[in-house]
Amino acid sequence: MQQPLIETLGDELFDALRENRTLEPLSSRHPEISVEDAYRVQQRLIARRLDGGEKVVGKKIGVTSQAVMDMLGVYQPDFGWLLSGMVYDDGCTIDRSSLIQPKAEGEIAFVLKRALRGPGVSAAQVLAATECVMPCFEIVDSRIRDWKIRIQDTVADNASCGVFVLGDRAVSPRDVDLYACGMVLERNGEVFATGAGAAALGSPLHAVAWLANTLGALGIGLEAGEVILSGALAAMAPIARGDHFRVSIGGIGTCAVRFA
Repeated sequence: MQQPLIETLGDELFDALRENRTLEPLSSRHPEISVEDAYRVQQRLIARRLDGGEKVVGKKIGVTSQAVMDMLGVYQPDFGWLLSGMVYDDGCTIDRSSLIQPKAEGEIAFVLKRALRGPGVSAAQVLAATECVMPCFEIVDSRIRDWKIRIQDTVADNASCGVFVLGDRAVSPRDVDLYACGMVLERNGEVFATGAGAAALGSPLHAVAWLANTLGALGIGLEAGEVILSGALAAMAPIARGDHFRVSIGGIGTCAVRFA
């Protein structure tokens, strides 16, 4: 795919984000688009946002759990960028109209104290480089109409990232069994889904190692101080105006968010 078309598609996604609207799938309009092309489109989208004054604050891993793969029909992980305009605090209220077609995912967020640069990063190295872990919500959102996405569509759309909410506690990853820790996701006081750390590529540590190694092959590192979202631990929950969500992760803490 030629660079002018890459830039056009990245600009289309940027405009859709700013105008709060959807597009027809890139993969249906341009069947020739590869995953590599899609990451180049993603880079154009992120560059437009950075030109607008946002800053990179971390990275995210998408499509890590079987539940999400089955919901989306996408069967390989991907990655995206976390920017300063995406961050919310525990207990916040988010204007539902600021998002397009959002869904809530309960995840474990990592905060790094040292950089990780692949290839060859192991789960043990991820553990050693992590300052703390936190409960969080990733509010995924898609600029692709009706979530009719293939892997190329979600990759181009910054791994369908919307915003994220960090929870009420930061704990040492050495004090938590990140494989077995259980998660309960509640919507409006009722249990919507349950999961465990193992849902994210077998362990959130493995997920972060996958990200470090995948980005390392592209000459990109995970930097000290960055937030890394390690992937959903259960199915995504659709969001309506007035909804209240709470996620609890054993040994880590809770995170809550409302949508007005």
